[in-house]
Amino acid sequence: MAKIYYDKDCNISDIKPKTIAVVGYGIQGRGQALNLRDSGLKVMVAQRPPQKAAGPSAGGNYAQAIKDGFHPMSVEEAAQKADVIIILTQDHLQADIYRNSIAPYLTRGKALAFSHGFNIHFKFIVPPRNVDVFMIAPKGPGALVRRQYEEGKGVPCLVAVHQNATGKALKIALAYAKGIGGSRAGVIRTTFKEETETDLFGEQTVLCGGASELVKAGFETLVAAGYQPEIAYFECLHELKLIVDLIYEDGIQGMRRRVSDTAEYGDMTRGPRIVNVRTRAEMRKILKEIQSGRFAKEWMAENRKGRPHFNRMRKAGESHPVEKVGARLRAMMSWMKK
Repeated sequence: MAKIYYDKDCNISDIKPKTIAVVGYGIQGRGQALNLRDSGLKVMVAQRPPQKAAGPSAGGNYAQAIKDGFHPMSVEEAAQKADVIIILTQDHLQADIYRNSIAPYLTRGKALAFSHGFNIHFKFIVPPRNVDVFMIAPKGPGALVRRQYEEGKGVPCLVAVHQNATGKALKIALAYAKGIGGSRAGVIRTTFKEETETDLFGEQTVLCGGASELVKAGFETLVAAGYQPEIAYFECLHELKLIVDLIYEDGIQGMRRRVSDTAEYGDMTRGPRIVNVRTRAEMRKILKEIQSGRFAKEWMAENRKGRPHFNRMRKAGESHPVEKVGARLRAMMSWMKK
């Protein structure tokens, strides 16, 4: 069984004397920075101004940080001043940010932190041995991390220690988790390897890759058989949220108890024909590609080349009929937020 830490196991005094730099004020960075500050900790934000920012939302992140009462600074300045530096930018940006703007100022006894183990596990970032390296990974988006904190609750987190130079890395990590509200729900002990490999596997085979391809395949099958695209959209995409919400709230068996007996029988007899022996073999192959580092190298190489394949696939996805039908149907749904 996994080791789980709660509020009583975490002492915020272990991090209170330290200055924390949150690098990147995106959704996760904003949620964590605000929670840390509201927990009485010393927090600074590193976020590039609009003219230097990468990505369409980065300029807005700078303005949001100011609106939230922070004084965003360069990564270099934050790295010099901070005792704990947590990098919350996108994975493919972290190695360059670390190399150019953090490594020169990462002196003995400081701590380098992450919310995803990608760059440490695959050695795109190799910190010096005289600093602590830990991970606190909330199992929810930054907006939820913030909202739960404001409600006096928390989002479960993962904690891992890669380097324990000071002998206090775990205590500091758990104090950080308490600062963002994670220990109110529970903080599960893991490793950088386990978190990274399972996270990538889940995204690729189930949550994003598997689910999106299943939706499109179902939609295409019905349309090819002569059914109206609008009806195919409702049956293969729109109602997916209902099922996922039921699973999320009460597990697979809980979902089955709350759908019709007809749906449950079809689930149990036909589902294994879709996710079959060949599907499971492909899942094992994908897991091996993740474990070997092949996927990580492929993704970083794609970014170095300017993302030609990524951009082609994204453009193709945007023009798929399910997207066009969906945009029209979602406009009929007044309850959906833009």
